[in-house]
Amino acid sequence: MSEHEQMSQSEVQNLSGLNVLLTRPAMQAAGIAAAITAHGGKVIALPLLEIDPVIERADVERLKSLIMALDNYEIAIFISTNAATFGVEWIENYWPQLPAGIEAYAVGPGTAEILTKLPWLVHCADTGVTSEDLLALPGLQNVAGKRIALFRGLGGRELIAETLRERGARVDYLELYTRRVPEYSRESVLQQIEREGVNVVVTTSMQILESFVYLIDVRNVSPALLKKLHILVPSQRVQEKARAAGFTNVIDAGGADDQTVLHALQQCRTAMPMTQEVP
Repeated sequence: MSEHEQMSQSEVQNLSGLNVLLTRPAMQAAGIAAAITAHGGKVIALPLLEIDPVIERADVERLKSLIMALDNYEIAIFISTNAATFGVEWIENYWPQLPAGIEAYAVGPGTAEILTKLPWLVHCADTGVTSEDLLALPGLQNVAGKRIALFRGLGGRELIAETLRERGARVDYLELYTRRVPEYSRESVLQQIEREGVNVVVTTSMQILESFVYLIDVRNVSPALLKKLHILVPSQRVQEKARAAGFTNVIDAGGADDQTVLHALQQCRTAMPMTQEVP
């Protein structure tokens, strides 16, 4: 468990002076937005990713057939909170009594928490929230001959499936949702950042960070803005991407769940007076 996860929400003291641009999907933002506000911070919502359930008939029918054959799998992997949320809903719709003998694996504690609704043993890495952290878990080393159900959205990173197939497993994708990037104008977003005095941007995935970089056209914004903004990211991999894009202050929260983000914001608030004045 990370340092952030060990702390309780009650230990967050004061987020006053933080004007937080919250970019996560709207359906996931309510809890963290309320927590930031309750601790004195200001939230400016700008969803840079929206999540929609699959609706194409072929996709739905394929997913339904795989869900109904869930008892053929030994392992179920959920790569995100979205995968867990939609996956649990699908499973509960088609399995009033869940098949026994399946072990669940979650990328991140937020995803693992959602999976506690299922009567399966849930494994989650305590070293981080990346695909690499998941793949290092002992139970995913000797998987030759095992069938693995990988719950995810349409498309995305292939590392988990490719690695497990190299280890001899049979991996099937259960693709539950699509990702959609909302459209905003660069000018209006930059004006909003200036008007609201945004000094922290929470980006909880690589895709969201890339959308933000593209939206504000980082190569053509002022160096003063790049220095002013503190970018909160979920992992070292995303941190490296943010720094390569030109941001000066990048904080690796070590996760994307609400509690971890909240405590990273507390650390950011504590450190910020050393780099810029907080009103």
